[in-house]
Amino acid sequence: MRLPNGYGGVTKLSGRRRKPYMVRKTIGWHIDEKTDKKVQDYVVIGYAATKSEALQMLADYNKNPFDVSASKITFKEVYERFTAEKFPTISKSNINGYNASYKVCEPLYNRVFKEIKLAELQNVVDTCGKSYPSLRKLKVLMDQLYKYAMKNELCSKNYAEFVDIAKFKDRNPNKRDREKFTKEEIERLWNVSEDKYYQIVLMLIYSGVRISEMLDLKREDVNLNEQYFDVKKSKTESGIRRVPIADKVLPFFKNWYNDGESDYLLHTDNGSKFEYHNYYDSYFTPLMVNLNMDHTPHCTRHTCISMLAEAQVDQTTIKKIVGHKGAMTMTEKVYTHLDVEVLINAINKI
Repeated sequence: MRLPNGYGGVTKLSGRRRKPYMVRKTIGWHIDEKTDKKVQDYVVIGYAATKSEALQMLADYNKNPFDVSASKITFKEVYERFTAEKFPTISKSNINGYNASYKVCEPLYNRVFKEIKLAELQNVVDTCGKSYPSLRKLKVLMDQLYKYAMKNELCSKNYAEFVDIAKFKDRNPNKRDREKFTKEEIERLWNVSEDKYYQIVLMLIYSGVRISEMLDLKREDVNLNEQYFDVKKSKTESGIRRVPIADKVLPFFKNWYNDGESDYLLHTDNGSKFEYHNYYDSYFTPLMVNLNMDHTPHCTRHTCISMLAEAQVDQTTIKKIVGHKGAMTMTEKVYTHLDVEVLINAINKI
């Protein structure tokens, strides 16, 4: 049966092939300079094992046409497109983290992205021999690539979310207490503090607030001149308090305060409030992974409390700063007139 003009066609290729039937569609014409004849330009839609499968492929294409060139894009090409868009917006340390993870994915470089299966991603994880923190970084990269590909209609399913790295938790030879940031880790955070998202981590460490309290903080509740902010939404009654801003992180508070006109101190690029899961999944976790750190936002609060204690700040002042639930004894509640200057002096000791 002859196919309609412009519908496309099926051609059987010579030789022994697993899929000998080529499905193609004419997209234009040109004049062959040698023969001076009109020659068709066509795009290959795919290959099939049988003629009936090929005709079905052609019918499906005509029903729902797609960008054939995009359907052939490789893992390497997706990474190049993703990084061209992503790298101008992130710090050098983050770029190094992405590139290090990409090197591990070499077996996938030339694979058509949409044809990669979960087993192939898992095999990269299982055979690369990297430590658990590096595997976390690798999974973040895979997830970012799949989200980019889905956004640009290069694939329809995110296999990265099913990659299992939990079984390698004991592969980290330097595993340590994940509750508290070490002095060396804090120093590494300062080394990348030109990045405004790493600034948030330091703002949390040097204030001791809960992540929810920081994300809920509005610009109108921040007093930069007197170096404090008021927490008006907290999980406990004790959490409603005045928090000092340490000298070290005051410039970061000013940066965020003067960044746009959002109602919230911390905000997305379009001025919206950070929702916890969005911040944790898309910002905090990748930042930790890029520095090979294994922490949650709560670890910043624990770190602040520990540093205040190590600096021999009295317990009453510590409780006032961090807003511990039920922390104040009756005697301590009488001592409620700790002014901002006292609190600032205390937080500046760490």
